Amino acid sequence: MDNTYFDIDAIFAENQKLACTFLTDVPGLGYLDGGKERDIKKGTKMQLPYWLALPLLYAEHLEFTLPQPFGSRVRNALNADARSVRLASLVGVGNYWYAHGRNVVDILDETQGKPMADVLKDTFKGRLMDLMDQAQHFAGAGTGIGVAHSGTGDAGQEFREGLDQTERELFALAQESARRTKAWFESSDRTTS
Repeated sequence: MDNTYFDIDAIFAENQKLACTFLTDVPGLGYLDGGKERDIKKGTKMQLPYWLALPLLYAEHLEFTLPQPFGSRVRNALNADARSVRLASLVGVGNYWYAHGRNVVDILDETQGKPMADVLKDTFKGRLMDLMDQAQHFAGAGTGIGVAHSGTGDAGQEFREGLDQTERELFALAQESARRTKAWFESSDRTTS
């Protein structure tokens, strides 16, 4: 059994859609397109969730195109300034850009998968310092991820609002760690040398 079988984040990521084109006629699945036809005809284009597309891809019933959140336009923006891209707005429910990207990398061949994996890794590394810096800052201010510290519309708030779910979880962990470190530092229980 896959170790992510009961992981709600994995379930949300696997529900992201892929633009697919059927390579063969598939009997009895016409209802997937919401149509009245009994069968899916060769050449039919359809948006399918990753979990459904995967077995059909392996059975060579369909092919898919690289999702827009990982296309050249987004890659160029990420290469220019990874911090400026709102990852949260690139994918559907749950903002699972990294998890969806990992799923897509898994079904690509190595010549396509390696560059995409590098984009995911470089994006994460390019955003990590800002994420940790903001988590430290807002842990001291006692505010949460979606709350502006001072004023509205600051670049930091826009960055926080554009975080992917993985980044949001890391932000919360870093905030809690900073709070605990501050509490420990300020406590009278610590020993001084």
